Amino acid sequence: MNGILVINKPKNCTSRDVVNLICKKFGTRKVGHTGTLDPMATGVLVVLIGKYTNLVEVITAYNKTYEAEVTLGTLTNTLDSTGDVLKEENVSFKKEQIIEALNKMIKTYEQTVPIYSAVKINGKKLYEYARNNEEIKLPKREVTIKSLKLISDIKEHNGKIIFKIRTEVSKGTYIRALVADIAQELGTIGIMSSLIRTRQGNIKIEDSYNIEDIEKDNYEFYDLNKCFDDIYQVELDDELYNKIKNGVQIPNTYNHDIVLFKYKNSNVALYKDEKNVLKMWKYLL
Repeated sequence: MNGILVINKPKNCTSRDVVNLICKKFGTRKVGHTGTLDPMATGVLVVLIGKYTNLVEVITAYNKTYEAEVTLGTLTNTLDSTGDVLKEENVSFKKEQIIEALNKMIKTYEQTVPIYSAVKINGKKLYEYARNNEEIKLPKREVTIKSLKLISDIKEHNGKIIFKIRTEVSKGTYIRALVADIAQELGTIGIMSSLIRTRQGNIKIEDSYNIEDIEKDNYEFYDLNKCFDDIYQVELDDELYNKIKNGVQIPNTYNHDIVLFKYKNSNVALYKDEKNVLKMWKYLL
């Protein structure tokens, strides 16, 4: 069984919970996902089954689009609404100030990884340091905020400012951290109070199924070829097919960093350029 399932992850379950459910449903342990969503978050969770788990690295690297609710004037230890409140303050901002701050965040920069995350330092996850009240220097990651827009009215409630944003970001971006950085740009504090992932690469939330759909067999596997719309594709003749299926390296006469080789409309392999030589990267048969 090889396939791609696009799940609309519900609130209050982990990405691992979804993987476990799919493992049980299809009777296999060879299941993986392509980007963790926090328990409070909903939306697109791409789940790969069987040999398609070879593509976890490929699909994880795609840009992701999110819609998030921002609450300014509150700070928690998790940078979202599930954490313990550390600080509160009354805030007031005009729409123009918020839009200006959002525009300034459209860039590539070094983002600090949140302490409540699964990133490992010295073999231990960051959230384990947090739970044990241990001091640790938080790592930074280069991330790119491709777009960032205000998509709601701005509400004032009990001295806090609440609004929604839509953002497209690179792999490894923490939206909780982005919200904290937006607040810092405004000279205040803030948390992410809701989050939905609406897109990953070409895969949209409209392509997704609920857990109940999967349990009731009311689903279709996502077409792998839609994932590869932006990848250069080559239809193989018999001679080259025999080389590619055996992992033979070939000169990169195609002038593309990644090439998808197909044979009789079946995906055979992804090859990757290394010094003008194409080498086997992901075998798909």
